[in-house]
Amino acid sequence: MNNPRKIMTAAFIVAVSGALAACTSSPPPPSGGGSFTRSGVEGAWIDAQGTGLSTFSNGTFQTVATDTGQKLSDGSYHMTGPTSVEINGTSLIRQTPISFNCLMVSTSQLNCTSVTGQNFVLTRRA
Repeated sequence: MNNPRKIMTAAFIVAVSGALAACTSSPPPPSGGGSFTRSGVEGAWIDAQGTGLSTFSNGTFQTVATDTGQKLSDGSYHMTGPTSVEINGTSLIRQTPISFNCLMVSTSQLNCTSVTGQNFVLTRRA
């Protein structure tokens, strides 16, 4: 059945959690400009397939399925640089740890890589 696999993929993709891999990006925006908040990633982000919505707030994140609202993953994040974030958490579907490294390449795009080398993009939800 594809649905559990899609949910797991969404959980892995969206549950952005701290990692061993890195992405490249453009330099951060000038101080005091743009819509970057103190942490940069605060707010809601959706994966490229539109299957999972991750919300980042005050050092914690939660990912839910966009079709059912089912909680897929949760955990914590911290900024490791002006535009880089490390995210660690748990896939609630598989009850396994997840870990990602993401780089904010613009105010609306996060490029992420899992510890297993899987790359994905999250887009800020307006």
